This record gives sequence, C-alpha cells and structure tokens, in this order.
Amino acid sequence: MIRSMTGFAEKNFSSSSLRVKIFIKSLNHRFFDWVYKGTSIGELENQLRAACQKKILRGRVEILLELDYLSPESWEFSINRPLLKKIVAELRNLSGDVGLPFSLTLDQLLRVPQLVNINQKELSQEERRFILASFEKTLGEIVKQREKEGREISRQLTRHLNRIKKSLAVIENIFQKQPKQLEEKLKKKLKDLNHNSLSEERLSEEVAYLMQKFDLIEEINRLKSHLAGFYELIRPEVNEPVGKKLDFLAQELSREANTLNAKAQDLGIIKHCLLIKNEIESIRQQVQNLE
Repeated sequence: MIRSMTGFAEKNFSSSSLRVKIFIKSLNHRFFDWVYKGTSIGELENQLRAACQKKILRGRVEILLELDYLSPESWEFSINRPLLKKIVAELRNLSGDVGLPFSLTLDQLLRVPQLVNINQKELSQEERRFILASFEKTLGEIVKQREKEGREISRQLTRHLNRIKKSLAVIENIFQKQPKQLEEKLKKKLKDLNHNSLSEERLSEEVAYLMQKFDLIEEINRLKSHLAGFYELIRPEVNEPVGKKLDFLAQELSREANTLNAKAQDLGIIKHCLLIKNEIESIRQQVQNLE
C-alpha cells in the first residue's frame, strides 16, 4: 500500500505507576531518520526505534516522550548521613568558638547541596512493556495517517497519468498523419517555386528523410512504457515502498517529454507536450512525499 511520509499523533496513557505522553511526527526524508527527545529511558529507546523501523521504512521520525511517575515506589530518597554528621559537628564546634547558640532546622538542612538525593528508580519490566505498547499504539495512528494520505496521493497521481495518457494519444494521432501532411506541404512549396520536376519517388524520399529527422515514435513508446510502470506501482495491491521508484520514473517521464517537445514540429504536438510536462511536474512534487 502506498504511504506518504508525513503524519502526526499525540496520545496519553496511564498505568498504576506511570503517566505517559507521546508525540510522534513524521516528515519527508530520503532515508529513515530517528530523532528522540524527552525523558531519558536508556536502552528502551532502542526498542522503540526498532519497533518504529518495522512500520516506517523511510522518513524523518521525531519522538517526544514525557513520563510522570505516579507511585512513591518509583522514587529513591536518600540522605548523605556522613555529610550530615560532618556539617552538624562543624557547626557545633563553630558555635562553641564564637559563643553563639547552635540551631539548625530541617528546612535549612534540605537546602544543603548533595545532602538529599531524590532519584527515579530504573523502570521495571512491566513499565517498559507498558511504554512500548503505548508507543506502538501511537505509531499505529501515524501509519494510518500515512496510508490515508498515500491513497489520496495515489488518486491524484492516477488523474495526472490519465491526462498524460490522453495527451499522448492525441500526439500519436497527429504524428501518424504527418507523412501525408509533409508530402502535401512539399508539393505546394515546389509548385510555388515552379519546380515540378521532382519525381514521386524523390518526393517520397524527401518525406521519409524529414519523418526520420523528426521521428517521435521512440519517445512516444518510452513514455507509454514509463506510464505503464507508474500504473503498476500505484496499484493498491503493491505492498512495498515505491517512493524512490516513482521518483525515478517521474524523472524519466520528464526527460522523454522534453525530448519529444524539442523534436516536435507540429503546434498541436507542442501544445500537448507542454500539457504533459505540466502534469509531470505535479507528479514529481507528489512522489517526493511517498515512502
């Protein structure tokens, strides 16, 4: 299924010990690009990245994960007792030296740097599984968005391709009539120049030479082949990333359309060449957003 590379999801999850907020945003990128921000979760980040790469093969993925610890058991509280004893002893000695009463409140103690340590405990296996499951649910939203936008892009591409196909049919029809038209133009030109001695055989040779010089059949056939390749890749049954392949085909379409336009001598063909080039430009912009 065709997918775009853009999407955004934000979800909140809660367990008995954690509240998790997850933001995921995906953007265009030539390769898979992982950007993680938020609460440090150590090795678990690699698991989130691996889970993401299974669902998203190409694009820049920006992650913001915020954790709130709800359970007191999630925290470690400790007092640096050797430091506390040393502080109290020194203050008592100072009190005796200066002859002032010694007084120390709990609030004052808590303000002493390095005396009190409050740290988060390591995540339990259950909490890790909860975060990973929450992440995968949020990731599922992004994948749905990318698939939905991919379907819309596929419909737009089909419309562009159909218009190119229609213009190409007109060009082919005009091109098939050109030998007769060239012959008639040559005859008229020779008549205007009072030069009627050119034999039918010689006239046919001149027409054949001009048709060879301005032959468009190769470009027309290659454009048809590239169109067929495009239609094949955007089928709903296709279950692989096609963005790079479509981008390459779009470049090939553009190259053949430019050559066709350069060789064309008929104003009708030139008009439809320009229409084709305009459609291809739209295609090139859209396929750059596909995975």
